[in-house]
Amino acid sequence: MIIKNAKIFDGDKFIPENVVILNGDKIEKITTVSELTEDLMSKHEVVDIDGKVLSPGFIDLQLNGCGGVLFNDEITVETLKIMNETNKKYGCTSFLPTLITSPDEKILKALKLIDEIKDTKEEIGVLGLHIEGPYISVEKKGVHRPDYIRVLSDEMIEEISKRGYEGVKIITIAPENALVKHLKSLKDSKINIALGHTNATYAQIEEKAEYFTHATHFFNAMRPFDSREPGVIGYLLDKKNIQCGIIVDGLHASFPSVRVVKEVMKSNMYVVTDAVAPMGTDMPEFIFEGHLVRHENGKCWDPKTGSLGGAAIDMMSSVKNLIKEVKISEEEALRMATSYPAKAVQVEDRYGYIKEGYIADLIYYNENYIVEGTIAKGKLQRY
Repeated sequence: MIIKNAKIFDGDKFIPENVVILNGDKIEKITTVSELTEDLMSKHEVVDIDGKVLSPGFIDLQLNGCGGVLFNDEITVETLKIMNETNKKYGCTSFLPTLITSPDEKILKALKLIDEIKDTKEEIGVLGLHIEGPYISVEKKGVHRPDYIRVLSDEMIEEISKRGYEGVKIITIAPENALVKHLKSLKDSKINIALGHTNATYAQIEEKAEYFTHATHFFNAMRPFDSREPGVIGYLLDKKNIQCGIIVDGLHASFPSVRVVKEVMKSNMYVVTDAVAPMGTDMPEFIFEGHLVRHENGKCWDPKTGSLGGAAIDMMSSVKNLIKEVKISEEEALRMATSYPAKAVQVEDRYGYIKEGYIADLIYYNENYIVEGTIAKGKLQRY
């Protein structure tokens, strides 16, 4: 396939070249229209995108569900396929299916599923799991069920750790409740450990700082910053070197708040959706691990407690919000959806960039930030 007349963002910046040549599921060459020959074009499908932005496919490191399904409800390949097909409509070609606080049997089922599809998981957009809980704080549980929150057993930690980074890319843990021996086991297995759903003080995080490299949905379900206790947010802003996801729907955090912390965190902040079943649908409500969650005007919330229950935003809308509402550059917004998350889970050797030899995961969108085409593993779908 030849994609021509593109405004190419390569994962770092917009570049002067305007043609990408694909060979199967890989990027073969990046060049210009002037270098195309009739012979070359006769051997390829030619897609003229007429000056639209061509970007690496977006990468979502926290996705509970979309397209009417939840990973917590149906831990199956079919669920992952539905999530992938929904994602692609909004420019997302890779994701971490996210399992929130749940019983051991669900965690084991998710681990087994990833084991079973380990050789084919990336074909349906799956980079690995994000296990969000149950090793979290009751005080900052959000919509997570308090009766499921617990210190994981040695046996469960061993089951997670032995899958390692290939099976589990991120696990979210509250440091104040975590046993050091468990953190060490997870770190030794190369799994990225994220601060999240935590009421920890600055000092409590410092005690275990060597184990935490990530943070889950900055601002949300974290002890806030205070003049006498910096808390989790103060810790993240002070250290600046933790890889942080942030939800940019205007509901989980105000747009000015996103702008303020982005100025401090710079390339260590990437965008996530934290999307749940309604994303990509008009469904008015759903059940999330025993909680009724309502959905209206992009907001998902538990009507009993008022807690937000995930989000209904997609990755393309998140990028648009970063540009139009947060007021950051288009290049930086795209980096937050492509190269930054790729680096955060150590897949930047094949994803997150438009470079020769990389996986052919690409998207193109128009001036209204609407995705018109997604190329996933070299296969084009137009929308």
